[in-house]
Amino acid sequence: MNLKPLSNKLFIEPVEEVLATKSGIVLPDTAGKEKPMQGRVIATGPGKRNEKGEIIPMTVKIGDLVLF
Repeated sequence: MNLKPLSNKLFIEPVEEVLATKSGIVLPDTAGKEKPMQGRVIATGPGKRNEKGEIIPMTVKIGDLVLF
């Protein structure tokens, strides 16, 4: 399925981060502080229109890593 977002919308694929210590011990999700979710942009819309009708382009592009 090929989806294209409209206006200033994004499609983001969540990236799972493995919590581990420097020595390689894997920590469970309940350990430590709650961190912001990260994701990779997989599709972007063309941008939002201003009052004159001109399209303001998106500042993120496909492949960027974002926090949400």
